[in-house]
Amino acid sequence: MDFDLSPRACELRDRLAAFMDRYVYPGEAVYDRQIAEADDPHALPPVMREMKEKARAEGLWNLFMSHGDWGAGLTNLEYAPLAELMGRSIIGPEVFNCSAPDTGNMELLALFGTPEQRRRWLRPLLDAEIRSCFAMTEPDVASSDPRNIRTRITRDGDHYLVNGRKWFTSGILDPDCKLIILMGVTDPDAPSYRRQSMVLIPRDTPGVTVLRDLPMFGYTDRLGHGDVLFEDVRVPAANLLGGEGEGFALAQGRLGPGRMHYAMRAVGFAERALDLMCRRVLTREAFGGPLADQGVVREWIARSRIEIEQLRLLVLKSAWLMDTVGNSAARMEVAAIKVAALDVAHRVVDRAVQAHGAAGVCDDTVLARLFAITRALRIADGPDEVHLRTVARQELAKHTKEKAA
Repeated sequence: MDFDLSPRACELRDRLAAFMDRYVYPGEAVYDRQIAEADDPHALPPVMREMKEKARAEGLWNLFMSHGDWGAGLTNLEYAPLAELMGRSIIGPEVFNCSAPDTGNMELLALFGTPEQRRRWLRPLLDAEIRSCFAMTEPDVASSDPRNIRTRITRDGDHYLVNGRKWFTSGILDPDCKLIILMGVTDPDAPSYRRQSMVLIPRDTPGVTVLRDLPMFGYTDRLGHGDVLFEDVRVPAANLLGGEGEGFALAQGRLGPGRMHYAMRAVGFAERALDLMCRRVLTREAFGGPLADQGVVREWIARSRIEIEQLRLLVLKSAWLMDTVGNSAARMEVAAIKVAALDVAHRVVDRAVQAHGAAGVCDDTVLARLFAITRALRIADGPDEVHLRTVARQELAKHTKEKAA
């Protein structure tokens, strides 16, 4: 395994780090203030628009996209340290047009969209002219098993009718959201993993109703997490993404790279938290000296550094495998990093919160928000238990083969 970065990736990393220092970190407080002062908490703050324009002008744009000529064309291994840097700020990925759910949706359109679907939706997404959302999770079933999905997509002549309810449809409250990619059942009698399909639904289609916005641990996300009702939503048959019955395969293709991106950014979460923790304990005194002199605090710092380095190596190995042998062959590693990344990030953030005392649980620092995000992401894109199941099955399969031999 070779984890050396290419010259191009090194150059992008250095430019990205400089951009983060110059614009993104200073822009965080402005971003929060503009949201608090806005009439619509989901509208794009002016400072974000300004940062996005600067990032695009500097060529730090769509760095995640590796398909065709649509993006930067980086490998997973090249993108990993860039995603980590972006992840050190909650607003970082959006600045560079590398934020979910648009990233996964753009990859779906690039891989499976028709020329017309790409023209209508992919190009505007790549140019950040519009935003999108992904509707898969449902409130009435355990959506970690996609066979439970109930939303129906029914053929009606040259159209499909969509009926059902989705929630945590992230991004749908953004005024710039123009596209919903929805997964539902087209054939309930087909084999388990051939029942589902995906359709492209313009956001303003009649019958789409946002029932409420769902905060996470009390935080209202700017993009919004919608509880959405679909009632006789009619779309042209040409809006089918891929073919009928291919929804599960498309979802797996979307979620695999998405989990990698989450893990990459989680390393950045952890690094930001460790940096804040070290700064705090060096400047606060208790019991006759700096907090940094306390043995328990030094253990927090040492364990955090060790865990972050272990995690980074696992992420890089997984990225290298995806590049060299493909996503399917790296399935166990991708499942493992989704669990490990958020586990490590949440643990390091928790220590940083403890080191900050009362300041760690309020919004004077980014830690409380990171605490909520890292905990929520242990559920998003499949809960830990689903990925642990995958790792265990792959591990047991090795021994089953040995026994059979």
